Amino acid sequence: MAKTKAKNRILEEVHETAQGLHGAGLISKRRMHEFDALCHLDIHEMAPEQIRALREKAAMSQAVFAAVLNISLSSIQKWEIGDKKPSGPSLKLLNLIERKGLETLL
Repeated sequence: MAKTKAKNRILEEVHETAQGLHGAGLISKRRMHEFDALCHLDIHEMAPEQIRALREKAAMSQAVFAAVLNISLSSIQKWEIGDKKPSGPSLKLLNLIERKGLETLL
């Protein structure tokens, strides 16, 4: 958990710097909005039941869901039974699917 706090602190510092640059006219309003969106993504861990529910909501088999995420079938299977947890880009994709729907990746 200390990693998450440190990462959040760093993001907060970088965001504050960007706000200062925006205030000085060095970052456009549009770029600042894009930066805000990237800094405030709420990436959270997902329980096996949540992952399965996302897949079932999309009406996909584990194999097809794995292909869409560009990961192995065994990874999906392990996530859904709780043997492993998604991390990194896979976790970000799952959070994106949860927020915006699977259509954003197709």
